[in-house]
Amino acid sequence: MRADEMHPQAREAAAATTRLQPLHERNRHLLRALERASSWYRNRNQLPVGAAVDREIPGPDGELPIRVYQPDASGPFPTLVFFHGGGFVVGSIASHDRLCRLLTRETGCVVVSVGYRLAPEHPFPAAVEDAYAATEWAAENSEALASDGRLAVAGDSAGGTLAAVVALMAAERDGPDIGYQGLIYPAVGVEPDQASVEENDGIVLSKGDLEWFRDCYYGSDVHLRNPYADPSNPCDRSGLPPATVVTAGFDPLRDGGVAYADQLESAGVNVTRRHYDDMVHGFATSPNVDRAVTMVEGMADDIHDALD
Repeated sequence: MRADEMHPQAREAAAATTRLQPLHERNRHLLRALERASSWYRNRNQLPVGAAVDREIPGPDGELPIRVYQPDASGPFPTLVFFHGGGFVVGSIASHDRLCRLLTRETGCVVVSVGYRLAPEHPFPAAVEDAYAATEWAAENSEALASDGRLAVAGDSAGGTLAAVVALMAAERDGPDIGYQGLIYPAVGVEPDQASVEENDGIVLSKGDLEWFRDCYYGSDVHLRNPYADPSNPCDRSGLPPATVVTAGFDPLRDGGVAYADQLESAGVNVTRRHYDDMVHGFATSPNVDRAVTMVEGMADDIHDALD
């Protein structure tokens, strides 16, 4: 599951994050400010797309910010609703601009990136409510998006959890017809005694960071076994759409993602596993990691297979 050595590009990406370790001992406001600064730096040379427009849509608790990326082609296009990572505490539309542009270019989808509410100011289920509301809006406004009505969801890390939860909610509630879910190293089914947590402690994420993110997000231990907080908890997955589950060898979240892929397959869901044994958590948003492009290209194939 883990290569003998980390890829040099992944090592460089991890080193940039490790300078901030331990994350859980940093003030969340400082982390968000540092993220804004690094997002500006990473986004200086933007990958071109047809258009990228910021707007607000109705949300469960006021206006909900989104950014809509249009392919540089003639529509209509499938719609991909994307949820950013960041442990539910940090992360933003801006921090994942490059990844969303990559997804737009490679998949040919109109990508709707969602700026959901963050914890601990807004603990569970605020992010879930926002994610589901944005997906409903995208399904109901296909004409405004130049969409052909086909719908997919995706996200990385905490956003991967939200994508999985939205797919589950839509199936259980007879909601939007979601044809695909892309789960990039999702934060699901993570347990402190997993081999991936033990052997990768401190590589981008530490055990303390995982506990801090969890405490900020859940707010109360009452929610720990809620499948809408973590879809690896007991629930009916038989009606879920095809999934891509991306994992990385040097990622504490690796084993949780693998276990969730197993759960989906056991429920009869078509799963494509894309494992990168020499990569680290967060590699998909690192501008200097070539494997990020490879990963998105693979996901694009999976999306086309599922939606076509």
